[in-house]
Amino acid sequence: MFLDNLFVSMAYAQDATETIAEAQPIWLSMLPFILIFAVFYFLVIRPQQKRLVEQDKLIRSVKPGDRVILSGGIHGKIIKIDETAAQVTVEIASGVEILIDREAILSLENKSESK
Repeated sequence: MFLDNLFVSMAYAQDATETIAEAQPIWLSMLPFILIFAVFYFLVIRPQQKRLVEQDKLIRSVKPGDRVILSGGIHGKIIKIDETAAQVTVEIASGVEILIDREAILSLENKSESK
């Protein structure tokens, strides 16, 4: 007898919650997800895209004579740029030159030194 009343009470409670949920518009239930995505976009995605665009401009603007810092922390001076292979020859010590991909350039140390 007690269990029958318990199941009946649960059935009535379930009907009440379904009625409340059906009364809300679908967009209202999705509003928190939309707000979370908007915050995520403005705090994470957009700044990252700006950084990538700036890094791409930097990589394309280097020229021989520029002092650069590579992604491994190596400092050097650009000697030669191979546009077809997207590679750069960098002098890291006197007489020591290495060939790297352009994408390995992290930042400029200072603007080019005129030869």
